Amino acid sequence: MIKTKRHIRIRSTGVYLPDRVLTNADLEKMVDTSDEWITTRTGIKERRMASKEQVTSDLAVNAARMALERGGLKAEDIDLILVATNTPDTIFPATACWVQKKLGIKETPAFDLEAGCTGLLYALIVAEGLILSGTARRILLIGVDILTKITNWEDRGTCVLFGDGAGAFILEESDDESGLISHFWGADGSLAELLILPGGGTLYPASEDTVKKKLHYLSMKGNEVFKHAVKRMGEAALEALKQAGIEKEQVDYLIPHQANLRIIDATGERLNLPKEKIVVSIHKYGNMSVATIPVALHELAEEGKLQKGQIIVMVAFGAGFTWASAVYRW
Repeated sequence: MIKTKRHIRIRSTGVYLPDRVLTNADLEKMVDTSDEWITTRTGIKERRMASKEQVTSDLAVNAARMALERGGLKAEDIDLILVATNTPDTIFPATACWVQKKLGIKETPAFDLEAGCTGLLYALIVAEGLILSGTARRILLIGVDILTKITNWEDRGTCVLFGDGAGAFILEESDDESGLISHFWGADGSLAELLILPGGGTLYPASEDTVKKKLHYLSMKGNEVFKHAVKRMGEAALEALKQAGIEKEQVDYLIPHQANLRIIDATGERLNLPKEKIVVSIHKYGNMSVATIPVALHELAEEGKLQKGQIIVMVAFGAGFTWASAVYRW
């Protein structure tokens, strides 16, 4: 929420997307749905799906290795690992510790941050404080989820939405005006039951009964989530721009969390942005939770669409209910 003269920048990016593609045609064979129904309501055509053998840290490590290579860095150049995820390998230890082990980094601080689909932006804000305070010099930030493993494949309202993936940023202090300019975040715990994975914690510890009741799958009240998401994403983006002292007309790209095409469109309309400035990848990957924004930013850069000095607004909402936005100068 605070505009600073010092900034952190994304030195490099990396992504990992599982090989398996699950199309709407595939889903038509699994549940009572159709390509037209899914596309009309969500904008999704296909999504990626992790294999039975893959765990969250596997996806995270692959994205991290790409980011390290693209940044001209070695694993030992990282002095903190921060993983944003809602689908950890284990409740404890943190997935970040499994990532640390697989990357072969010794004694580097490592922890997870869980804030629903907003987790990547929450983690970015936390990373800014750690770097600018001198607590960390170079942070490996990974947004990763395997949502297909907590999806109820008998629920046609939710099973069509989610995909798996990972995106990674290498973060460090910027030596010029590029980087994170401002941010805004918030939460409303009174809305916690709108999007929830009930089983497995202390509220509903794992038991035969919780398995029978399918409490270990995510549950979502879609219409209510939609209403709050549209409101909060628009508000968060506008507030972050206000904090940065930047007008809507100066925005070059909006990268919204890819949850639903109608939510994406509504957020773009709130900022009065033309469609060519709104980054959309939901048709290819579905909702990958915390991975949607880093994957979209990576692809935007890979396509050569980003020029130095351009203004990017990243905005997300998620379970909690949480929301956040970040204004970034490329």
